[in-house]
Amino acid sequence: MHNFRYYDFLMAGTVAVLLCSNLIGPAKACIVTLPWIGVVTFGAGNLFFPISYIFGDVMTEVYGFARARRAIWAGFAAMLFATFMSVVILAMPASPSSDYNKVLQPALETVFGNTWRIVVASMLAYWVGDFVNSYVLAKMKIWTAGRMLWTRTIGSTIFGQAIDSLLFYPIAFYGLIDDHTLTTLMGFNFLFKVGVEVLFTPATYLVVGWLKRVENVDTYDRDINFTPFSLRDEGETRRYES
Repeated sequence: MHNFRYYDFLMAGTVAVLLCSNLIGPAKACIVTLPWIGVVTFGAGNLFFPISYIFGDVMTEVYGFARARRAIWAGFAAMLFATFMSVVILAMPASPSSDYNKVLQPALETVFGNTWRIVVASMLAYWVGDFVNSYVLAKMKIWTAGRMLWTRTIGSTIFGQAIDSLLFYPIAFYGLIDDHTLTTLMGFNFLFKVGVEVLFTPATYLVVGWLKRVENVDTYDRDINFTPFSLRDEGETRRYES
């Protein structure tokens, strides 16, 4: 691995957003009333989850697919450990001598005791969706010769978030809610996530341009192995030319 100054911070930010999005309110359904549309239901965890895709776009664009791949695996490992930690802590007998525990234990079970379906859906959808997002962006960078950044940040998000939504909602909620509500949830959350990417596009341009200058790097993923099952540092790393 090259000794980049800010790569580790982006990886840490990705993991933090991912953990918070999947631990705080992933099963909570919220409603919002939109003009001309009416009441729309969406998952609360999705309010901040799209930020992890923005981190992924920036890492793939600046440092390349291989380094984004390392961040995806770091996030997956963090989710796996958080799930294991939740199971162990919730299974530990609470001390009957504390009145506080009598209140705390049911609250912890409500907040962190997600069903196995939600856990599996979250981890699988994240893993596949993020790899699709990074793969599409890396390929589009070659096709566009590094021009028109907005086409690949938005285009990759469309593919990645589509896969994410198609995996998460059926696995987590099929049979638990009616098909119309399930379809509405999938559609709205997909449009919401892509909308966040579009909204943050100007900021993405600024961050990507700044990182390329200060890191003096601009990576093109030619002739690399796009398998998810590797942690090798690959890619054609160029000096950034403004």
